[in-house]
Amino acid sequence: MESVLNYVHQHINIIYIVLLSIFLGIEVIGRVPSVLHTPLMSGANAIHGVVIIGAIIVMGRVETGNYTALIIGFLAVLLGTLNVVGGFVVTDRMLEMFKKKK
Repeated sequence: MESVLNYVHQHINIIYIVLLSIFLGIEVIGRVPSVLHTPLMSGANAIHGVVIIGAIIVMGRVETGNYTALIIGFLAVLLGTLNVVGGFVVTDRMLEMFKKKK
């Protein structure tokens, strides 16, 4: 417990920045109009595709026996893939709203 408190005390500035970034991100995303949602999702999907490729490259360069790095890399690939697929599903559903009804 003492090591956790020491870590928090040493990195308090970084923790504040991360917390403020979270709140700022929530406010910015919450204020995006629905009309802009589809183009923003498409751009975010492209960014997450780059994240997936980067995670795969990093996993390929991890030294043998470093299971922590491999697990974190695998989670990055898995969560990035879920985010990309989910983004494309949401984008497809949003575009369905603009098609003419039969």
